[in-house]
Order: sequence, then C-alpha cells, then structure tokens
Amino acid sequence: MEEYKKRLSLALSETGALFFDEGLVLKDGRPTPYFVNIGKFNTGRLLIELGSFFAEMLAEKSLLHKIDIIVGPSYKGSSIASGAAVAIFEHYGREILFDYDRKEAKKHGERSSSSSLFVNNAFFNKCKIFAVDDVITSMGTKIELIEKINKETQGLSCNIVGLGIVVDREQTTAVYDDKGEVILNKKGLNPVEEFTSNTGIPFFSIAGIREIVEYLYINKVPLIISNKKRPMDESLKKEFDNYMDVYGRE
Repeated sequence: MEEYKKRLSLALSETGALFFDEGLVLKDGRPTPYFVNIGKFNTGRLLIELGSFFAEMLAEKSLLHKIDIIVGPSYKGSSIASGAAVAIFEHYGREILFDYDRKEAKKHGERSSSSSLFVNNAFFNKCKIFAVDDVITSMGTKIELIEKINKETQGLSCNIVGLGIVVDREQTTAVYDDKGEVILNKKGLNPVEEFTSNTGIPFFSIAGIREIVEYLYINKVPLIISNKKRPMDESLKKEFDNYMDVYGRE
C-alpha cells in the first residue's frame, strides 16, 4: 500500500471523516454501515494534507505535467480543487489553476454577457483539465460536472484528462423497482465502467474503501464507531465485508 494511501487512511481516522454507525442510509436509499465525510478536512493543515494526497497520486500516475486546471464541483469539490492546487505547488513547484462551478450561472458583473457557470473563469484554449471530488457511489454529480465543463468550454479545444476521487466506495449502483423504491441486496451497474465508457475520461482514486478499512483494521487504528472512538473489531469488519459482498464492485 502506497504511503499516501496509508496517510489518507490515518487522516480519515484522525478527523472522523470515516465513521461507522447503525441506521446510516445513502442518498440513493441503500443502507450502509459506514460513511465518509470529506468536509471534516476543515482546517488549513488538513486541507493542504488532503491536497497532498492528490498531488502524490497525480505524480505517481505521471499526470502532474499533463494538467493545467483542477476543477471540483461545489461545494466540497471546490475546497478539494484549491487544496490540490496549493499542494502541487508546495510539493512539486508546479503552478496549476483551479476552478469550481456555480450552482447558478452568474448574470451580473464581469461575466454578465456570458453567464459563466464557473467562478474563476480559468478555462483557456487547449487547456488540460483534471476534475476532482470527494467520494463516489453513483456518478451523477460527476457527470453533471463534466457536462458543465463541456458547456463552458464550447469553442475551445480543451481536454478533460481525468477524474480523481478521494475515496472510492467501490459499489455498484442502486437498483429500483417500478415504483422507484430501492431494491435491497441487489447489485446494479458498475458506475466507473459506465462513466469511462460514456465519456472516455479515465478514472482515478486516491484509495478504495476496501484497502482503507483493511489497513485500519490490521493496524488497530481507532475509528468513530457508534459515537465512540475505538479500533474496529472482528464483528464490525465482518459486517463491512458482507456489505461489500452484497453491493461492492468486483
């Protein structure tokens, strides 16, 4: 396991960004024994540390010099994009622009004529873009961001070179019945395969949830479990493994 993945795992524990509890439900309606809240990286130190994980992953993948702009979706993705840009400059001396989208297009001030969908107006002709976000279950938010980028860069020869995620939940998508109710204990599609197939954009993650949990379990690192901080025991690890057997990607 790469050192930056170990550091991410420990930071998820330190901040409480990764926690386990009963009764947790994902946005898609499925139950989950754990949750990841990257919003817990909420200080300057933690934000730069989060950015450093991206910087090291991009360096390992030989992508640092293939990127001009890092873009994240509002709201959490905006801080991730800025933190990554800062860390890349701090650790590798490469200055990269960052940007993030608006919830509504701006229709006043310096971009009133073009109704810009992005805050920093960073895109330029032939720019190379790397999109970032916190976690994935489905790819809905990511596809929406890609569509916004494509709309904003119409007329420019821009290239989205990748999508990077902090933590990959490594799950299939939810399955619903005719009434729109989620069907439990059933695997859906592989959202990463669907995303890369439909967009042609490579997918990257700093770490997958299986390797994070395995590292924390083996090393008896304390986590927030039912509002108490303690190492994961065998029964909780088995619950996690069973959950991944039901909903996880191969």
